[in-house]
Amino acid sequence: MEPILTKRFAVSNAATIDGYMATGGYSTLSKLFTMTPAQVIDEVKASGLRGRGGAGFPAGVKWGFVPKTTGKPIYLCVNADEGEPGTFKDRELMTKDPHALLEGIIITCYALESHTAYIYIRGEMFQELQILQRAIDEAYAKGFLGNKVAGHDFKLDVYMHRGAGAYICGEETALIESLEGKKGQPRIKPPFPAVVGVFGCPTVVNNVETLMAVPYIIEKGAAEYAKIGVGKSTGTKLFSVSGHINKPGNYEIPLGLPFSEFLEKQCGGVWKGRKLKAVIMGGSSVPILTAEEAMKVNLDYESLGAAGTMLGSGGMVIMDDQTCMVTALKILGDFYHHESCGQCTPCREGTGWIQKVLARVVRGEVRPGDCDLLLSVATNMQGRTICVFSDALAMPVKSYIQKFRHEFEDAGKLGLRKGQQIQTWE
Repeated sequence: MEPILTKRFAVSNAATIDGYMATGGYSTLSKLFTMTPAQVIDEVKASGLRGRGGAGFPAGVKWGFVPKTTGKPIYLCVNADEGEPGTFKDRELMTKDPHALLEGIIITCYALESHTAYIYIRGEMFQELQILQRAIDEAYAKGFLGNKVAGHDFKLDVYMHRGAGAYICGEETALIESLEGKKGQPRIKPPFPAVVGVFGCPTVVNNVETLMAVPYIIEKGAAEYAKIGVGKSTGTKLFSVSGHINKPGNYEIPLGLPFSEFLEKQCGGVWKGRKLKAVIMGGSSVPILTAEEAMKVNLDYESLGAAGTMLGSGGMVIMDDQTCMVTALKILGDFYHHESCGQCTPCREGTGWIQKVLARVVRGEVRPGDCDLLLSVATNMQGRTICVFSDALAMPVKSYIQKFRHEFEDAGKLGLRKGQQIQTWE
């Protein structure tokens, strides 16, 4: 497979504009300006590219929703607020190939007829912020941004905006609220951002990885991109692999690759000669798979959906046979309770109750009916809030208990007594 997203990772100076251009960077723009904006959108639609931030919505279709007759400016917001536990792909993309992101932004803004783009970056990513800002400055100096992009009659300005470390601001409408200077809380939809987004204007929000696939599509054509992958899951995907694995890291693979092959050949298998117990396939918010289930799936949207989970952001966490699932879920409960924005009662109260019950179970203070209580709370959280944040905890709770219920009911026998917690991560 020809790498698309990671092809410059081994190039030492790819983060500089000279290094980027030496490897063909910005050359796609000469073809771009021979196309109309509508042709660019059609090409991205035909490629089958789906959003890589978690939702998996077709990128070209999303672009096509933007009305062009409102008389209002159109904005692009780049979601670089990577906060999903287990996911660290965008961080490496921005560090090692920032100009590829800028080229993707230029192409996308041309397609949208947008003249302003905001990169909303997670507040903790200070090094990535510096690298991206330096790349933006270089692009302005070389004429790839500004009043005449690459010498053509197209104006584009790109601005960096730092978040403040709130996980909820990875949700597109909460990101928009934060960008406007408001409290980062999701909006009720409709209206959708494509119609009423930043400053009340049409807005597209795309993930970093999504935009960095766009230059390849314009350069090689939609048909070439669509040849990679399988079915409706076209192209390549970056998976961030962590946990009990011999070779953790970011891996670019064609969608549709069997998980069993990926685990053994790319990631070196489960560490310390232990057996696989469970896998989080797409970030902490997706339902967990047992080892038996995981070994049957392929890494694409449809196969994982059929298995009862999601590809999500591609944050894969491997758990070996010594992992305590009670403690693993407790860690997630702590995270989601802390990160809830508090706007919706089922989320604000539900995450709190789940965290409290799990904390008690981990202490060994198990009560009859705790599993059913957790399942009841999760069920009453799911699908009852403005955004899917509450689902992001409800789905793991339900899947962990359904598949590993005996561990929760027998927590005392597993050594989860007061003052004695089993270590989940080594």
